[in-house]
Amino acid sequence: MAATRRLLRSQLPKFPLLNPLRWTPPSDPKEAAAKLAQLRREYAKKVKEMRKEYIHEVELLRLEKQRKDEAKREATRIANEARKAEKAAAKKAMAAEREIAEEEFRKTLLKERAEKLEYWRMREKQVAEKKKDKNELLRRKSSMWIDQPELETKILEAIVDTSPL
Repeated sequence: MAATRRLLRSQLPKFPLLNPLRWTPPSDPKEAAAKLAQLRREYAKKVKEMRKEYIHEVELLRLEKQRKDEAKREATRIANEARKAEKAAAKKAMAAEREIAEEEFRKTLLKERAEKLEYWRMREKQVAEKKKDKNELLRRKSSMWIDQPELETKILEAIVDTSPL
C-alpha cells in the first residue's frame, strides 16, 4: 500500500507550494488558512483541468473507435454487396445455362417425336399395304372359277390329304 502511494506521488506533478525545500510554515494562522485555501483552489483548478483533458481524450478515443467501427461496417457492407452481386451473376448464368439446356431438350424431344410419328406412319402404311395386298390376293383367288368335276376332285383331295395347321 505504501509503495503504491509512493509510486502515485512520483507520477503526480509537483506543486511549487508543496515542495518541502521551499516551504516555510506561516506564522499567522489566518495566513496559513489563506494559503491552504489558495492551495485547495489551485488543486481544484488543476483537477478540473485534468478532468477536462481526460474527458477530451476519452471523447477523442470514442470518436476514433466510432470512426473505425463505421469504416469496418462500411467495408463489411461493401463486401456483402459484392458477394450478393457475385451470387446474382452466378444465378443468372446458371439460369441462362438451364434455359439453353431446356431448349435443347425440347428440340430433341420434338425431333424424337417427329421421328416416332414418321416411323408410326410408315408402319401404318406398310400394314395397310400388306392388308391391301392380302385382300387383293384373296380376291384374285376367290374369283377363279372352278369347274364341277374339278371341284369334286379338290374336295376329295382336301378330305384325303389333310395337312395339319
